[in-house]
Amino acid sequence: MDISKELVGKVVCTVLSQLKDEERPKLEIIVNVSARHVHLSQEHLEILFGKNHTLTPIRELMQPGEFAAKETVMIIGPKGVIQNVRVLGPLRSKTQVEISKTDGYTLGIDAPVRESGNVQNTPGCVLVGPMGAIRLEQGVICALRHVHMPDDIAKKWNLRNNQFVKVATCGDRKVIFDKVLVRVSPKFVLEMHLDTDEANASGVKSGDKVYLIN
Repeated sequence: MDISKELVGKVVCTVLSQLKDEERPKLEIIVNVSARHVHLSQEHLEILFGKNHTLTPIRELMQPGEFAAKETVMIIGPKGVIQNVRVLGPLRSKTQVEISKTDGYTLGIDAPVRESGNVQNTPGCVLVGPMGAIRLEQGVICALRHVHMPDDIAKKWNLRNNQFVKVATCGDRKVIFDKVLVRVSPKFVLEMHLDTDEANASGVKSGDKVYLIN
């Protein structure tokens, strides 16, 4: 078989490029899978759980000051209900409900993929607690996959807040996630968040490691 010099050159370049990629330093990031949850405002907390109620932390999360609370609520959509949805603390200025696309099918809610906190023009739902219920006009989203990154690491890797990067997983179902939002703050610990749909599709579980493709 006559193999052209051009083809040989392309193969050599490809192999050398792969070897260089393997030699480059890699930023290793811990993943935590973010299941459906709710962030509440003070006003809505008191409607759902009673006046002057405070959240009861049961487990600290990786980001400083954040925790899973004992409190849970029911989410009601046009087509279905999901019970025992965990409330996360601390309280926020606006109530926000984070679900997966699969949860959306159950509820009958077409939640857009948004960065946390960006709830403008999003669908709403009904939340029910032990002491009352509220109807949200907006606030239901599928959280955009993202990496929490402290300032020093962002500077070292020449990354900035709200930049998009690619992240590679490991294992039998290795995938590359595109459009991963980088959120930079001196308060953050290095951590990536995926929702349950993304984690299941890629075979990733909480505590696994992924790598930044810079």
